[in-house]
Amino acid sequence: MSSIEQAMSTSPSRASTVSTQQPGYTGVEPFPSTRTALELQPQGWRVAVTAVIVAFPLLAVVLAAWVLWGQLIGPVDIVLAAALYVVTGLGVTVGLHRCLTHHSFTATPTLRVVLAMAGSMAFQGDVINWVATHRRHHAFTDRPGDPHSPFRYGTTLRGQLRGLAHAHVGWLFTGDSTPAERYAPDLLADRAMLRVSAAFPALCVLSLALPLGLGWAIGGTLHAALAALLWAGLVRVAVLQHVTWSVNSLCHMIGHRPFRTRRHDRATNLWLLALPSFGESWHNLHHADPTCARHGVDRRQIDLSATVIRLLERAGWATDVRWPTTSRLEGHRL
Repeated sequence: MSSIEQAMSTSPSRASTVSTQQPGYTGVEPFPSTRTALELQPQGWRVAVTAVIVAFPLLAVVLAAWVLWGQLIGPVDIVLAAALYVVTGLGVTVGLHRCLTHHSFTATPTLRVVLAMAGSMAFQGDVINWVATHRRHHAFTDRPGDPHSPFRYGTTLRGQLRGLAHAHVGWLFTGDSTPAERYAPDLLADRAMLRVSAAFPALCVLSLALPLGLGWAIGGTLHAALAALLWAGLVRVAVLQHVTWSVNSLCHMIGHRPFRTRRHDRATNLWLLALPSFGESWHNLHHADPTCARHGVDRRQIDLSATVIRLLERAGWATDVRWPTTSRLEGHRL
């Protein structure tokens, strides 16, 4: 088996290995305490950087509410915010997630870099660590080893409320790091991805500089530039972050489960998040068949990420697309 196959968390052999390593876990009690997850304190600079990435855009929402009190948002701000939300959001869903993490399709080298850069501009971590963490999540979904399961503290009401906060944002502040050498060796061997990963801070700056510069160019005033930075920069980042994190938290606790997943895996479909998450909230099918390029497979399940992949395929920029088939779906359906 190749290193890439070993890193991918979607194989049945990997699932059985994880299950045998944790014979005592029943899915009800809190995860066993481990030094890696609970006792090892993260480095101070990591906490500071994470706090800025998480809190700074969120503070912008408060500022935006104050601005709205006296003046409505302008059409330029709306268009810029929507455009950058789509670009960076699809960078996460189509690029970091379906292409780089699960190999749902093969992108041309140029498209692969563009998608990785767009996803990095979403302020959710560098491409290699993002992929490694998500592969680990699939390897240990909702069981000990999962970096952001809402069931970490058990299934009591108090435990689930605490787990929901952990799965949404609390896991970012732990010392439970994911080794890229184990979970993303393919990206570590890819020079282009190493460069994109190293450029993460610069790409975050670019993500805010673009709306600032465009606001100035279009509006011609400092006020227009700052308004664009607020709405199309900081607020856009905050909204996309929390939509993505809601898939980690809410889509393992609320919603429907029409498809069979592995033992302890509680991934659900949550229709309310389908549009803002570009189809990522059809999470139950994704965990039943992680390499599938389409997550929303039933009627009226909108999956904009899959639509984009289809367009890329027609343009010749995406090949080997793993589209769902009737036999595969029925094999997973409850």
